[in-house]
Amino acid sequence: MLFLVYVIFMAVNPETTVRKLVSLPREVAKEIEDYRFENRIKTESEAIRQLIKLGLEQSTKKN
Repeated sequence: MLFLVYVIFMAVNPETTVRKLVSLPREVAKEIEDYRFENRIKTESEAIRQLIKLGLEQSTKKN
């Protein structure tokens, strides 16, 4: 049996990047997965970043 493993190393600048661990209800995780697929976003992290950004922009517009 042959297993192929792909490892991608991304440059992360610890001075500008903060990691957060967040627990989500399954329903929200599914919505993020659907958003990622519909928008052809390569990574789940990028989809989450985009959704947070959109939410913050909308919140700012309301205030």
